[in-house]
Amino acid sequence: MPRTKIDIPNLPSVVTAERDGEIGFLRLSRPEKRNALNDTLVMGIEAYFAGLPNDIRAVVLTGDGDHFSAGLDLSELTVRGTVESVHHSRNWHRVFDMFEFGKVPVIAVLHGAVVGGGLELASACHVRVAEKSAYYALPEGVRGIYVGGGGSVRIPRLIGASRMMDMMLTGRTYGAEDGLSMGLSHYLVENGAGLEKAIELAKRCAANTPMTNYAVMHALPRIADIDRPGGYMMEALMAAISSGSEEAQARLKDFLEKRAPKALHKG
Repeated sequence: MPRTKIDIPNLPSVVTAERDGEIGFLRLSRPEKRNALNDTLVMGIEAYFAGLPNDIRAVVLTGDGDHFSAGLDLSELTVRGTVESVHHSRNWHRVFDMFEFGKVPVIAVLHGAVVGGGLELASACHVRVAEKSAYYALPEGVRGIYVGGGGSVRIPRLIGASRMMDMMLTGRTYGAEDGLSMGLSHYLVENGAGLEKAIELAKRCAANTPMTNYAVMHALPRIADIDRPGGYMMEALMAAISSGSEEAQARLKDFLEKRAPKALHKG
């Protein structure tokens, strides 16, 4: 089935919204600027997830052209004062939280530059597929600025604070293979194969029960941030809620009666 456009109110031209059945597609469409993030593009991301149809079960996020995103459009940074910059950063936090703790899993396809704000955007996604052309950097330190899109909260949880410190202090970059071993991506594929892999993963996510996906997206990261007794209690509650739905009960019955596939390692 070919992809079709999704009619979403207030969607700017710098993002493209499409769907194929239960899978939604969000494409950063500013290739002439290496998909650098400006206010219009971030507002487009917000509009996309605010207007996402209820029957979409997973989203694939990609970037037009040779790069996923080269980060913040620095031409916009020069016109903001201190107070305005704080509000601007908090707006990024709100928009990225909107899909990190949203309705459906988001799978990012990373290629070319995944730099600065682009890496902050990627780190808010639930699954990241990198092509071999992908490279990662946090050049804010050498430019005299600081991350503002939630990077200092999310990225240390992926790679550790000391490694992020090194990236910001020295301008160090990492290639796609290093990014996989560090935890910046979950999968590494050949150039041009990222979208196909992301669609495969999105279909797997879409096949889960909505409550299980909700628990993984909303409860799991919060459990990781709280004390052990509180985490155990939240886990018990989410396990009971997830397994109590009619769909979950039917799936468990299929498994027990040997009608469901087993978990096998495919290599």
